[in-house]
Formats: sequence, structure tokens, C-alpha cells
Amino acid sequence: MKLSEFVKKIFCLSSAFIFSAIAFAVEVDTSELLSVENTIVFENYTGPHSVVDSLDDIKGIGTNLADNFIKDADGTYGNTEKYYVIHCVDETNDELLDADIFIIGENAQVDHIRNLRHIISSYLTKAYGYEYDDAYTIATFVTVYNAVYRKNIDYFTSKYKEAVTKNLTPEKAGISVSYKEWAAQTQIVIPLADLNGGLSTIDTSVISDKNVVSSMQEEDDMGIDERKNMVEIKEREADTAEEKAKEAQQEARRDEDELKQDRKELEESQKETSVKEKKAEESQKKADELSKKAAENPDDKKLQKEAQDAKKQAEKDKKEALDSKVKTEEKKKKVEEKSKKVEKSKTEAQKQQTKADKKQTEAITERKEIAKDQKEVINKKEAEKDTSVYALKLVDEKEMLCAIVKLNKNDGKELKTSQVKVIRNRTVCSTEKGFIAIAGINAGKGAVKLVLIDKDTLEMTAETEEKIAEQSVLVPSDKDFICVIDEGGHFYPVKFDSSLKCVSKSAVEVKPATPVYLCEDGIYVTNKSGKIEKAF
Repeated sequence: MKLSEFVKKIFCLSSAFIFSAIAFAVEVDTSELLSVENTIVFENYTGPHSVVDSLDDIKGIGTNLADNFIKDADGTYGNTEKYYVIHCVDETNDELLDADIFIIGENAQVDHIRNLRHIISSYLTKAYGYEYDDAYTIATFVTVYNAVYRKNIDYFTSKYKEAVTKNLTPEKAGISVSYKEWAAQTQIVIPLADLNGGLSTIDTSVISDKNVVSSMQEEDDMGIDERKNMVEIKEREADTAEEKAKEAQQEARRDEDELKQDRKELEESQKETSVKEKKAEESQKKADELSKKAAENPDDKKLQKEAQDAKKQAEKDKKEALDSKVKTEEKKKKVEEKSKKVEKSKTEAQKQQTKADKKQTEAITERKEIAKDQKEVINKKEAEKDTSVYALKLVDEKEMLCAIVKLNKNDGKELKTSQVKVIRNRTVCSTEKGFIAIAGINAGKGAVKLVLIDKDTLEMTAETEEKIAEQSVLVPSDKDFICVIDEGGHFYPVKFDSSLKCVSKSAVEVKPATPVYLCEDGIYVTNKSGKIEKAF
């Protein structure tokens, strides 16, 4: 039998359809961060959940981490049992990086990389004033970066200050590729370039280095959208740095003009002080001579008066000389300070210009690479149009759980595998909106539900509110899909439409594994007593 015919038969199996991707923590997205030759693919739980946290709730975790945040001093923020951040800064060392260490505690329940990125994004937004979209892009790169350098303590030691590395544990540094190893085993390092840098607070060059970008290029879409977003951030960083460089240059020029005037005034003041010191010296010499003569001629009243007057004049000239010297020293100090300020402005201008040039160069290079990769992705999709088909792949023989696989029908090569790997009953149904299946596992926060899977991304896009019986079949009926729901141990046949909305519920209580038989007279099932009964 040809592979294409075999695939068609798989998808035409009558009793089987829709899959539910396990809820909160059971489904493994083998797009797990498997670090193989620097390729990062995150393994997430992608099935249905018994309890679904809202996006606002997830973002709130990150926002709360920044409560009472102080960016200029070390500190720990958050709940050490779940999620917390160690803010590590040291002003004494400018050669290495400061960092925030985002830690996932033992009681944390995050099981999908997107949710983790939302948490980190919300933290960055509140702590450093990032716009949320920019923060999410940075969080995306941060997670891949930490997966690439997972447990590489030598790398972290070479890049970060001791204030950072003393808080890292070698076996926990970075993030695992699998959500199963996140709780109590994760220390995500977020490099800080400039605490007052606005958009440049996080070091975007570090988190988007060659190894990180190379790993993103291994994704189906080659990470193009997020890489574009990072390029835009770098271009704005370059513009900001360029503007700061101009401002620093202008300030340096203004200060240099003032410095010229200050130096001129200092020179005049030094001359004036020199004249007054010389005058004071001469006055003192004259006063000493007259004082000596007066002492030798105590009865000469005129001489006595001249000596007193000379002494007063000497004291006056000495005071004027001293005052002039003080003013000169003040002017000298002013010149020295202004000189330092000029040098500081010039240094800052050079620093910002170097940064602007670096970011602009990175952006230009990365845009060229992205354009090249875009063409490759387009060509790949075009090539796959006529050669690719979908099939089900058994991934758990004991539990008989499946995943959807997109493959080349000519050579059988797997092109993409669904993150949902808990499809039950070896059945899915193909609709215009995507694949429908029963999926999930009743473990942890997981649940068995009817789910919708996007045909392009093979990711779960919707799930029913109702829980589905583990043994339930999935049977198409016209435009609807029939399966058995589980209401606290009581089981009923239900019809769902292609949007996973319940359109009809039977009053007949059935066995969870009941067959569903369609005929002209209606739809028949096995009720809880074991008898055949018409359900619809």
C-alpha cells in the first residue's frame, strides 16, 4: 500500500476524531528545548487544562515580582516558593555584567514557554519601564539564550560579575528544554547593560548572540518574526544612542567654550594674586624694618606711628593677597572640574556613538540574514504544498496516545510534529478550521477535552469547557462531532460543532466507552445499564 493511500485511510477512520491536548502539565511539546548542537526546541505541556489561568493572571505574576523594586541595589523580589528575582548589581566593576536572576521555585506550575515569557515580560515592563511588546521580544530571546547556555557556569562566570555568579548553581543555571525540569531547577540570567538605559537596560547584543540566533533559525519559521522585532529594538537603541552621542558632543563643546573663558579668568586671577602677594611681601618687609627701628627708638613718637601704620598696611595687603589666592584656587578648581566634565562628555559621546554603531551594524547584518531566511521559508512552504500530508503517529504505546505529524509523502520524512502528543483513541477529524480530536490526560492540572489544532502550526487553538470521558470515541455526524462527556462520573453523549461549542446533549446516561452507531433512524449508544438505546 502506498504511503499516501495509507495516510488517507488513517484520516478516514470512522469512529475517531478530535483530540484534546492535555491541560496544564501533561502534554509534552517535543519542541522542547533539546540542546543538540545548539538547536533549542522547548518541550511544553500543550494539552487541555482542568483549570485555565487567564492571561491577566499569568502577567500578574510578573508584575507582582517588581513590587518595591529598587534598581540601584541588590535585592530579592517575589515568592521564593514559586517565582522570584534576585537583582544583582555591583558598581565597582564595569568590565562584567550585572543581572537579574529569574528563579522558578519548587511550587511553580508554569508549563509552557509562552506563559513563562509573559511572566518575564510583565516583570521587565514594571521594573524597567519597557513597552510590553518589546519586553516580550526580549523575554523570548532571554529564554532561548538561557537554554543555549544551560549549566554552562564557565560561560556565565566569563560574562557576569561575582555579585551575579555567587547566586548561580551550576546544575540550575539557565533553563531546561523541558517544562518538566523547570520547577526548582531554573535560574534564568537576564543581563543588565545599563540600569538607566531605558530600551537598552537589557543587553540585547548578549541575548541575541550568534549561538542564540542559530538556534532560532532551526525553528520551522526560523524565528523570523521575533528576530525582526529584535532588529527593530536594536535600530531604536541605535537611534537613541546616536541622539545621546550628539547631546554629549554638544555639551562637551559648550563646556569647552566655557572652559576657555574660565582658563582666561584663572590666568588673570593668578597674575593678580602674584602682584598682591609681592605687594604683601614688600609691605611686610617695610613693616618689619620700621618695627625694628621703633623698638630701638621708643621715644620717637613719629617713628612709632609709622611702624604701626606700616604694620596695619602689611596686614591689609596680606589679607588681600590671601583673599586673591583663595579666589584663584576656586577658579583653578572650577577649571579642573570643567576639564573633567568636558572629558566625561567626550567619553560619553564616544561610548554612545560606539554603541550606536554596534547596534546599527548588528541590525543591518541581521536584516540581511532575515531576508535570506524569509526566502528559504517561503520556498520551503511552496515545496511542501504538493508533497506534504498529515498522519497520526503513536507516541505512547502503553497509553495509546498519538501526535499529528506532517510528512513528505514521497519519502516519509517527518516535517513537523504537533506539540499535542496526547491525542486519544488514535483518531482525529479534519475540518476547515483545523483538526478536531479528543486529547489530554487526567493528571495534575491536565484534563481530557475536545480540542482544535491548527493545521499550519499544529498547535492547540481551542478546547471545550466540558471534560470528555477518557474512553470516549469521536464520531463525525454531518457537520457535528459526537463524543461522551464526563460530568463527575456520569457520562452523556454530546454533539459539538466545529468551533467546539456544545449544540446538543443527550439525556441518556451511557457507559464511558459506549460505541456510537449512526443510522437513518438515529444515533444509538450503550446506556449505563448495558442496553442499546437511541441517544439522538
